[in-house]
Amino acid sequence: MSDFDSSNSLEWLHRGTSEIFPDRSDSDNQDENLTQRLAQSDRPLRIKLGIDPTGTDIHLGHSIPFRKLRAFQDAGHTAVVIIGDFTAQIGDPTGKSDVRRQLTPEQVKANAQSYLDQLRPILDFTTPGRLEIRYNSEWLSKLDLAQIQELLATMTVGQMLAKEGFAERYGQEKPIFLHEFLYPLMQGYDSVVVAADVELGGTDQKFNIAVGRDLQRHFNQATQFGLLLPILIGTDGVQKMSKSLNNYVGLQEDALSMYSQLEKTPDDLLKDYFELLTKIDLAQVPENPREAQKLLAIEITSQFHGQDAALQAKQTAEQIVLEGNTVGGDIAEYSLSEVQFPAKLFYILGASGLCQSSGEGRRQIQGGAVRLDGDRQTEVNLAFDSPNALAGKVLQVGKKKFIRLVL
Repeated sequence: MSDFDSSNSLEWLHRGTSEIFPDRSDSDNQDENLTQRLAQSDRPLRIKLGIDPTGTDIHLGHSIPFRKLRAFQDAGHTAVVIIGDFTAQIGDPTGKSDVRRQLTPEQVKANAQSYLDQLRPILDFTTPGRLEIRYNSEWLSKLDLAQIQELLATMTVGQMLAKEGFAERYGQEKPIFLHEFLYPLMQGYDSVVVAADVELGGTDQKFNIAVGRDLQRHFNQATQFGLLLPILIGTDGVQKMSKSLNNYVGLQEDALSMYSQLEKTPDDLLKDYFELLTKIDLAQVPENPREAQKLLAIEITSQFHGQDAALQAKQTAEQIVLEGNTVGGDIAEYSLSEVQFPAKLFYILGASGLCQSSGEGRRQIQGGAVRLDGDRQTEVNLAFDSPNALAGKVLQVGKKKFIRLVL
């Protein structure tokens, strides 16, 4: 067993893992069996994870591969985080039915810094040899036409059209631009440059990771393993976690907001959330769903805000929702009898005094600052047909402004 492998069972490697490829568990060849490569290597393995900073916020779903990356760090291996400042200007076409909007270098730089700041509670930034942060413009911006032609010659148009998204767009006669074909090749070339032993990604990244293997083989390198991780279902319990679907928990959420959302995790998602987002032994998860929800909320909120803040968030949430009290005393009430229904939420925000006007209410909703019983509301024109749907609920703007809606 290698000195760089801290666990004989490799439980940390397989926890929450959807697929490792290639996976010849019966083979002693370390090019076909990741367990053998871990055992036989006389050096830390290089574990690659690429991120294209196309936005400013990371949510819990995004955090899953970084948690696995931290597990490799804790086992003694080197995390190689590729900031796709060059590829982000193209945009990953995976799962997209339309061409991605191209970003400016300035936008990418600002987004990248935001990403790294949010990852500090997850990754080991301090232990020497545990982390490399690389920007792929370092090498991709220097490729000349002959080198790009060499990359293009490793794949056929048919292979590229088999990629998720491309086939759909081609069948629907939607445009596919030639620069989009470059994305998997450039992402794969990153693996060549950093000599990756393992590449992490979501289950939707298998094509891109496989391209990296092909290019390493083309350049006479040992080929990387692909380690795929599941896509996290959002707090709605139906679709994948996504900002556009408003079913996400952001890493930059304040402690109260984070706790309030996680303590409502649907029962059928609790096992996945514990497995993918915590280190808690699944056998120790309470059988009572309500107790499990509270434990999950405390554990994840503690990861980003510390245990004291998480416990305070729990106490505050209970006071707001169960007792009708804020930390500072009795919560104000607003009678819905003063509202003519059907009524839009932004109007209620203005009429109740939580916002100075309906217009400000609109802006607060658009900015994600409005919550109803802890659930973020982002639909600007959300309307209610009768006061019964709101009676007894707490309406919140920001961190400190609350009212209880009553009949």
